[in-house]
Amino acid sequence: MSTGTDAEAWRGVATEDDEDLTRAAGLRLQRRARSLVVDLVRPHRRAVSLAVLLLVLENAVMLAGPLLVALAIDTGVPAAVAGRPAPLAWTIAGYAACGLAGAGLRAAFLVLSGRVGQDLLLELRRRVFAHGQRLSLDFHESYTSGRLISRLTSDLDSLGDLLERGLDGLLGAVLSLVGISVLLVVLDPLLALIVFAGFVPLVFLTRWFQRSSRAGYRRTRTTVARLIVHFVESMNGIRAVQSFRRERRSEAIMDGLGTSFRDANVAAFHTVAWYVGCTRAVGNLTLAAVLLAGGLRVVDGTLALGALTAFLLYLRRFYDPLDDLAQFFNAYQSAAAALEKISTVLDTAPGVEEPERPVALPTPVRGALDFDRVRFAYRRAPDRVVLPEFSLRVPAGQTIALVGATGAGKSSLAKLAARFYDPTAGAVRLDGVDLRDVADADLRDALVMITQEAFLFSGSVADNIAMGRPSATRAQVLAAADAVGARGFVEALPDGFDTDVRKRGGRLSAGQRQLVSLARVVLADPAVVLLDEATSSLDVPSERAVQDALETVLAGRTALIIAHRLSTVLIADRVLVMADGVVVQDGTPEALLAGDGEFAALHAAWRASLA
Repeated sequence: MSTGTDAEAWRGVATEDDEDLTRAAGLRLQRRARSLVVDLVRPHRRAVSLAVLLLVLENAVMLAGPLLVALAIDTGVPAAVAGRPAPLAWTIAGYAACGLAGAGLRAAFLVLSGRVGQDLLLELRRRVFAHGQRLSLDFHESYTSGRLISRLTSDLDSLGDLLERGLDGLLGAVLSLVGISVLLVVLDPLLALIVFAGFVPLVFLTRWFQRSSRAGYRRTRTTVARLIVHFVESMNGIRAVQSFRRERRSEAIMDGLGTSFRDANVAAFHTVAWYVGCTRAVGNLTLAAVLLAGGLRVVDGTLALGALTAFLLYLRRFYDPLDDLAQFFNAYQSAAAALEKISTVLDTAPGVEEPERPVALPTPVRGALDFDRVRFAYRRAPDRVVLPEFSLRVPAGQTIALVGATGAGKSSLAKLAARFYDPTAGAVRLDGVDLRDVADADLRDALVMITQEAFLFSGSVADNIAMGRPSATRAQVLAAADAVGARGFVEALPDGFDTDVRKRGGRLSAGQRQLVSLARVVLADPAVVLLDEATSSLDVPSERAVQDALETVLAGRTALIIAHRLSTVLIADRVLVMADGVVVQDGTPEALLAGDGEFAALHAAWRASLA
């Protein structure tokens, strides 16, 4: 559990799973959330000010109603009985005018506040999505997509509920309480004292409610995130779930998470129920005491009947805002907990920072890579060194194959070259420029990585190829597909290049998806290409098609190929055999095969597996 003693370690998502926070950590969360709200509201200051003005005017005309009732009873009715109906008519007309003005002001307020609220949600949604895309690979490897979905859905829904009634519930209630308190004192100070005496238990009730509901709603935000994570993982892995008959186990987990979410909400509702019930009890007891004391004073002639009637009408309205405040606090605590969760994501700094003063790469980019005394350990396990200190030079245009057992450090080396991570020590340079000094946009133009699972987005084949260069013409897209041998199978699809590949490219085979991803590379035309197990999941015909495409893609480019299938390795100019993060062999494929080292043994084992 976070202690809040280390300010930097506490930042970001460090405390997200802590349901029972220390007071210092809780205060930091609240300050961070408030700071986010202020930043979001700042561009809408004028609209918010106008909304507040509309709310003030609405409360003013609505507060005039009971005074007009008192005036009608004490002045208008006696005058009408005496044959002068004008005073009563004017008070009735005034009451009607106040009602119409209040309705118009209410409508204008709801339209304006609703628009501002939706603008705030839109901006927050944009920030979370944009920041999520900027966050580094290490964040996404530990922070599941289900949690981000929870931030963008259920947490924003809680904020939406608050914005729908928050400004109205809070400011309307405060304005009513202040205005009615003043009017109660003006109407009768003695009866007002009875009302204010009821504030003593209300103050203690409110403080208890704030503490209890804040902790309760933090639990609801944590449990709903876990529930969404499990749902997303189960649906994304539905093939494995059904293949291994894991439905019952998944349902049991979902039932447990759903039960926890229900229990957290029930506990929060219990807190609200006790607060509302106790508030109404105090209000009803106060009303009874005022009715008793005021009735006795009307009987002895020290208080006018109209004044007592107005006092009771105001008193009824006095406790209605307290119910509104209870509902506001309920929505506020839920939204505050949600905002704390969202702010933890927005407060998380990318593990790979953009340089403050970017250095331009040489033009044109040649693609020479230099690993200069590089050492690497993942931030989540800094004591476990993945790559001990090493140096490596990759000349421009050279294709290097990285070979070794699982966990040897091949992918880590490639991720350093792609700057998905920064080295713990040393530097990785591209054409002599430290990657930490290169703007991310420039680096992505110069370097592309292709993974084992070629990810395609829902949309047409042409759109997926054009990801390599969004501004490409149709002719350039077709030429890229032709270059990797993909045009034939694409044109055979029902709608050719306009065929929707569906979710994750499910309409295409693994080999076809890989060819589309290679067409992206041709269109992007980078200087450096990184291939991480690009053919390991393919059948023999698909592998041959991809191998042929690779010869086109890699021609004239620097390439790092991570491969378990040694048929892919043979197209390399140079082979690095890795073990425990160390390069144990370095040479051409032919030279290493002619020897009796690690690579020759791996190649012999691969040929035996084919046999």
